[in-house]
Amino acid sequence: MTPPLGPLPAGPLGEAPLAPGVLHIALVSEHASPLATLGGVDAGGQNVHVAALAGALADRGHRVTVHTRRDAPALPDRVALREGVEVHHVPAGPPEPVPKDRLLPYMEEFGRLLLREWRARTPDVVHSHYWMSGVASLWAARELGLPLLHTFHALGTVKRRHQRLADTSPAERIGCEIEVGLGCDRVVATCRDEVAELVRMGVPAARIGVVPCGVDTDRFTPMGPAAPGGPHRHRLVQLGRLVPRKGAAVSVAALARLPGTELLVVGGPPADRLDDDPEVRRLRGIARDAGVADRVRFTGGVDAGEVPPLLRSADVVLCPADYEPFGIVPLEAMACGRPVVASAVGGQLDTVADPGTGRLVPPGDPEALARAVAGLLADPAAREACGAAGRRRVLSRYGWPRIAAATEAAYCEVLDAEPAATGTA
Repeated sequence: MTPPLGPLPAGPLGEAPLAPGVLHIALVSEHASPLATLGGVDAGGQNVHVAALAGALADRGHRVTVHTRRDAPALPDRVALREGVEVHHVPAGPPEPVPKDRLLPYMEEFGRLLLREWRARTPDVVHSHYWMSGVASLWAARELGLPLLHTFHALGTVKRRHQRLADTSPAERIGCEIEVGLGCDRVVATCRDEVAELVRMGVPAARIGVVPCGVDTDRFTPMGPAAPGGPHRHRLVQLGRLVPRKGAAVSVAALARLPGTELLVVGGPPADRLDDDPEVRRLRGIARDAGVADRVRFTGGVDAGEVPPLLRSADVVLCPADYEPFGIVPLEAMACGRPVVASAVGGQLDTVADPGTGRLVPPGDPEALARAVAGLLADPAAREACGAAGRRRVLSRYGWPRIAAATEAAYCEVLDAEPAATGTA
């Protein structure tokens, strides 16, 4: 056993015991802080998911601590995200940004610090997010006999299949994912495609449940301000991290087949650093070669409050990723009443109903993407119908209160099964 680091920390002064039925939940998200600015290479859907899940669980009366790595020296030990939710910055590794694919060497220290924290303030249940959080949490949870649920958000087998030599994940990733999948009490998958992948990895289907990601249906709505339109008849919006697998190159190539249409690419570095970004330079080159450079605009990373108006300004929202473990943007677009054209991969197979809420097309196929978009641009009534159906679909399936209730049910199933599994009374 690896000894804990230093003396045990004291809990907050005056911390009262929890009421019956209230859980102290530890969410572990080693690289994706709920406090991060979105749109960077390692800041996207997982950050949104963890922050929103924590808040929705707190709305159900639970107390939530999110454990994430300290990546700046000035960050305080603890930050109150909102009532019932606290962010704990774990001082594992250097207090500076480190690409997530280089964080594995610090996970042993991260796990030891979690063990120290949980010995002093023991949670009722641990829910780790992403494979490295699972590595750290599995060891600490085993030491203390804590129930552990895990959400992968992305799988190394899928990334390696699609990126091949461009995959920068540590060589140990897939083996660690298998260990976490077999060692935790429950895998909380986000879509059916992920379940099939986990079963192929050897994780028993009986150990896997599906709870999708959610969307804030009060913030993402059809009603509200829209970003100003441009000089062109139609606008397409692609939103998300600016990395090659998100398929912005496919959108740019498709634009050549869509006259009178502009493309807004939202995400990436701040606007004043776009010229230095390799992916922006690559995409601008593709746009020049396709003759559409004057119809492609990069906004850079934007504040969260700017996202709904940008989505509302779109005639169609594009989600053409090569692969997508889940994909929150289709939900945000549908919640704003906008039709979505997405690649038929991963979680998008579950969220986008073709033809009800949009269209699904093969990944990496600009011609198919352009054809689907052109059909919607030519038919305003179809766009309106898709948008209304998307809003209904989100309200019935993907609101955060519903997602939090399903997640809580998974926790309770594990907690209820624990005495039988351990043989204790």
